[in-house]
Amino acid sequence: MSVLESELLASYPPQVEIPASEVAAAVAASGRTLVVLDDDPTGTQSVADLPVLTRWASEDFEWAFAQRAPAVYVLTNTRSLDPEQAERRNREVVRNALAAADGVPLGFVSRSDSTLRGHFPLEPEVIADELAQAAGVRTDAVVIVPAFPDAGRVTIGGTHYMRDGTGGLTPVAETEFAQDATFGYTKSRLAEYVEEKSGGRYPARDVLVLDLAVIRSGAVADVLAGATGGRPVVADIVTENDLRALAIGLAEAERRGKTLLYRVGPPFVRGRIGQEVRAPLTAEEAFAGHAPEAGGGLVVIGSHVGLTTRQFDVLLDGHPSARVVELRVDELLGATTSSAGTGFASLEPVVADVVAGLAEGDVVLHTSRTLVRADSAAESLRIARTVSAGLVHAVRETLAQRRPRFVVAKGGITSSDVASEGLEIRHAIVRGPMLPGIVSLWEPVGGPATGIPYVVFPGNVGDDRSLLDVVRVLATVRS
Repeated sequence: MSVLESELLASYPPQVEIPASEVAAAVAASGRTLVVLDDDPTGTQSVADLPVLTRWASEDFEWAFAQRAPAVYVLTNTRSLDPEQAERRNREVVRNALAAADGVPLGFVSRSDSTLRGHFPLEPEVIADELAQAAGVRTDAVVIVPAFPDAGRVTIGGTHYMRDGTGGLTPVAETEFAQDATFGYTKSRLAEYVEEKSGGRYPARDVLVLDLAVIRSGAVADVLAGATGGRPVVADIVTENDLRALAIGLAEAERRGKTLLYRVGPPFVRGRIGQEVRAPLTAEEAFAGHAPEAGGGLVVIGSHVGLTTRQFDVLLDGHPSARVVELRVDELLGATTSSAGTGFASLEPVVADVVAGLAEGDVVLHTSRTLVRADSAAESLRIARTVSAGLVHAVRETLAQRRPRFVVAKGGITSSDVASEGLEIRHAIVRGPMLPGIVSLWEPVGGPATGIPYVVFPGNVGDDRSLLDVVRVLATVRS
């Protein structure tokens, strides 16, 4: 049931204008570096000029910490893993970050979906447990901030909503996202969501709520004074100023001695470290410091959501000179020799077509648009992994033969696998968004993809023209 945002806000004080520099000063005074465990590669879409890792050995963290940035992103991709795998990966990341810190104080952020899908409360609990075991640090509170105003997700009065574009708000549990087969839920009031997802271990009555009255009055640190034992805390957010006001309160609570963990949506880190909202990158900024390769760029489309297919169609209509290469899923599944997807002989013509096309212009490599389904979850997972492995193989073989001018990867899993396996990106710098707050560009550092702008494009963001708009920006700078 939709409600008017203006009516919900009427009982709260107005937002307080806070410059980003005020938050940045508090961060600098603390000396703390945030380690952001990102369960999906799209989490970097709200920040700029920060290091990102797709591997997390101690030496990777040493490189990241040497950048002297206020935050470091680690692409864990745990939303695609089962709970046991997700737990192991979180523990390994925390342990290695602590080992590499060399005295630098760290804070930890579990970045997840703004529509509440993901391994919760597992991931923040695992981080807290690992901090206790490895460093003797006891967590006082887990602050939950899923809001993503850039994408229409806001929290008011402790309830999480999605904007409908007409001034109305729909409780998030009434949206399609709450029906997720793996991470579904029934509660929009965040305290009740915490109780539901924890199986009652954290009763709703015990969850602290930092509503807009608390945040906008500057009382955050005072309310957190009594939080101990990893107590869940949920925060209202409607605007960027709310994020900054919350950040100042959290910094003050930490200055007073509180140890806090964070479970958040994408823009929290930007607000927490005091970054300005970055304008979309120009073509010149996207290629800054590197001469573009001759030939064309590569767009890789793996997502099957309806919006991606519409964006694909608009791209083809608006960019008729692009060569379109289809990776036929039925042929790939028939040709692979194991569940690990090791038999890719059927992809040789696909790779040859992509390589030839890049010599002439841009190429769109896409999986067939008919989604292949299976009767069991295990078989569906096998199919998904085989298709992903096929895309990765095609991208890696293409890169070995011809370097694209740029790469755009469409879809969460697709963008993760193309980055870490297809382009073998281990270290990168997030340069900023290609669209306001929702699509990020990485600059690979070291490895075979150095000098190739890489765009992480979630499957279900933007409008029908967004993919075409991004490709057009990247295609305007010639070698």
